[in-house]
Amino acid sequence: MSTSRKKPKIIGRVEHVSFPEWNLYDLDAKIDTGAYTSSLHCHHIEKTGDTTIRFNLLDPTHKIYNEKLFELPIYKEKTVKSSNGITEQRFIVKTRMQLMKQLYDVELSLTDRSEMTYPVLLGRKLLRGRFLVDVSSKYLSEKKSEEETEI
Repeated sequence: MSTSRKKPKIIGRVEHVSFPEWNLYDLDAKIDTGAYTSSLHCHHIEKTGDTTIRFNLLDPTHKIYNEKLFELPIYKEKTVKSSNGITEQRFIVKTRMQLMKQLYDVELSLTDRSEMTYPVLLGRKLLRGRFLVDVSSKYLSEKKSEEETEI
């Protein structure tokens, strides 16, 4: 009996990810099998209504920061405990993310990661069943080339 289950892709401990719906390409993402939820560095995060959130992606010191203000529907609010043990209430948004030349639906908690090395953290909810992590490697995915068409 054959199974139609896909073989997980091997990724390194740090990879390039893109968010085509937001015109953000080749951001460095830390792969964190200890985290459940994926997260994204933002600043000026503010709730603008019962169901919407406004924020700037990244921060002014990041090389691709563009000051664009995003306003998106809030998918949900969640209490998240960070690696340093601090618990905070975070807003979760949904979008599509490109990794290893494939698009994935992803839930991202919005938080200030300015003290962290990488602006994106990918957690188990996204990784489970799709990827195996080779902790001895980095950047097994390719950067988006200029010739690739928009998705």
